[in-house]
Order: sequence, then C-alpha cells, then structure tokens
Amino acid sequence: MMKGLLTAVVLFAIATGAQAQQKKKALFVIVDGIAADVIEQQPTPNLDRIAKEGGFTRAHVGGEKGGYSQTPTISAVGYNSLLTGTWVNKHNVWDNDIAAPDYNYWTIFRFFKTQYPQKKTAIFSSWLDNRTKLVGEGLPATGGIQLDYHFDGLELDTLQYPHDKKKEYMHRIDEAVVNKAAEYIKQDAPDLSWVYLEYTDDMGHRYGDSPEFHEAIGYMDKQMGRLWDAISYRKKAFKEDWVIYITTDHGRDSATGKGHGGQSNRERSTWIVTNAKKLNNYFKTGNPGIVDIMPSIANFLGVTIPREQLMEVDGVPLSGNISATHPGAKLENGKIKVSWKSTGRKGNAKIWLTTTNQFKEGGRDQYVLKATVPLASETAEIDVTGIPSKFYKIVIETPEHYLNRWIVVK
Repeated sequence: MMKGLLTAVVLFAIATGAQAQQKKKALFVIVDGIAADVIEQQPTPNLDRIAKEGGFTRAHVGGEKGGYSQTPTISAVGYNSLLTGTWVNKHNVWDNDIAAPDYNYWTIFRFFKTQYPQKKTAIFSSWLDNRTKLVGEGLPATGGIQLDYHFDGLELDTLQYPHDKKKEYMHRIDEAVVNKAAEYIKQDAPDLSWVYLEYTDDMGHRYGDSPEFHEAIGYMDKQMGRLWDAISYRKKAFKEDWVIYITTDHGRDSATGKGHGGQSNRERSTWIVTNAKKLNNYFKTGNPGIVDIMPSIANFLGVTIPREQLMEVDGVPLSGNISATHPGAKLENGKIKVSWKSTGRKGNAKIWLTTTNQFKEGGRDQYVLKATVPLASETAEIDVTGIPSKFYKIVIETPEHYLNRWIVVK
C-alpha cells in the first residue's frame, strides 16, 4: 500500500514538473478595422473555437475620450498602443506616417529580447512599416533590436502582386502572410510572434458596411483557423504552452462604415479573442483597452518589466490576479483626488507623485510617496497646494501592478 502510494506521488511530481517546464509561446494578431458590432454579427467559427478555450470580449481603442490620452482611431496608432501598452500621449505615433515614435516606451519585442536574447521572435505582416518603424528594427533609438525572422514588404512587390483598383492584391498578400506564419509556427515555433493583416480594412474603406466587407471577415476567420491549427499542432506534438491574442486596431464610422479616426463609440469599439486561461473579471466585464494586451503577453512569457518602465504602462493584465482598474485623478482647490476601482484584493495602494516627465526624453522622474491607503477605499487625496504645477503624474502602486494618470492643467 505504502509502495503504491509513493509511486503515485512520484508520478504526480514528474507530471507536475513536466507541465511546469512547458515552453511558453505567444502570438498576437491584428486584423485591421473591424468594429465589435460587425464581428458579433458575422459567422466566425474559427474565432469561436479559439474563444471557447479562453474568451471573447468587447474592448476599446482611442484612449480617454476628451482627456489627455485621447488617441486617434487610426491603424498604426492602434498597433503601437498594443506594442507598447501605452496611449498616444506617450508613444507619439499620431497617424500612419509614423513620423516620430517615442522609442523610450519600449515594445513587447524589445522587453522580450532584452530579457531573453536567446529566444526567437518573428513578424508576419502585410505592411513593412510595422517592423521597420514601429518595432524599429536595427535603429539606434531601439537599442538596435533585431528580430529573428520576418516575412513582410510584399506590398512593395508589384510584379508578384500587381496593384488592382479593387485591392484584391491585398487579399493575396494576407493569404501569403498567413500561410507563411502557419508554416513557420508549425516548423520553428518562435517564442513571440506578430501577424498583421490588412484586407478587411481595405474592404471597409471601399465598400463600408457591405457584403464585400463581410466576405473579407469570412476570409479572415479562415485565416485565423489556419494559425490556430498550427498552434494546436505544436501544443499536441511538442507539449508547448501557447497563448494567442487576436484583436483589431479600430472600429468604423456609424454613418457608412467606410471611415474611422474619430472618437465615436463605433470607431472606438473593438474586441479581443484569446485562448488565455484564468481570464479575470476586467477582461470579461471591464471593457479593456488594446493597451492591456502587452502586459498580458509579458506576464504569460515571464517578462519582467523594470519598475520605472512599468510605472508608465497604461495597460493591466487580462488574466490572473489584478488589484485595481480604471484609475482616475482630479485636481480641485489644490488637492488631487485619486480614484480607482478595486477588484476586492487585499492590501494597500501607494500613491506616488511627480511634476516632471523626464521619462519621455529618456530621463528619470523623481517620484515622491504621498499616501498609503487600503485598496478597498478606492480613493486617496493628495494636498498639492505647496507643489504648484501645470503637470502632475500620478502612479498607483498595488500589490500586483501599477496604474497611472496624468493631470494637465490647461
């Protein structure tokens, strides 16, 4: 009896150890320009089978409407919000020109390669600028980051993909991108990958809310199925632990569905599909933002973001325990009222304050601890009558993560 019990214990320990040693792999996908109401109305069997393992939620882009972080609902702007976990007031990509990104706000790729230089990264993209400008491969300002594999720039190959007026060539490019991504994932399994597809947005711009747009979403769903099949193969054959996040970069205008860029509810309305485990209530009911995907992937991959940088990240993880969400800060009569929404976790919130923003220039801000209060109180008040300033940066430190707010006095 005792021998059998010991054998069972040993086997359980071996199984548990093997599970703990599973290699973790992450893939995030941006499919361009699909508002939440559209994705919910169209049949998406492949997205559904991914969400069955994790979840689907409505989400948003655009930062705080009318606030300091209001962010244009434009493609590259949204991509960079995902990559850096910050809104446009920080990452400084205001449109598709990508004129002057602030590389002091690191992308998930830079955090990952800095901590795990031996691990592999890949980009499969229907737009070259995602790698060369947003990730900033090889640039001095990004520390010369190099990706291990890329498949992009096909939009520049007008011989193989002649540009027709209906933009059908973009569908062919998206197909090539997905086929290469699925093949490469199946064979080489990079540790962190990004797939970007454009065709859905092209059809939205050309036809608006239309059968053509809906057909493009059907193509996209089949493409997600091929990616999921590749991941499923790796999980089964190599016992790897994979997470996938699929989202979009903006919605569409309410009038025709052809435009975007503004702050209407539909333009800000997006969605997230993932197979992630232990999705928290913020994912399920909190209307998360595109900025929340970066810290979620970082947590999954075991990426430790240094404190000074983590204090700047606008997103919070979508899975696992978090302490608080929805930070607020309001200045009235020389006092700042700081607020948040508690998730019911025990512990304290530490309120840090600075009146500088040296971080954006690559410098350091000197924070002062102004208050320590129970998380459950959901509020703290800071007297700043002796610290007059046109700018305040507030960080709420919780046991599991940070929240931050700016106050810009106009």
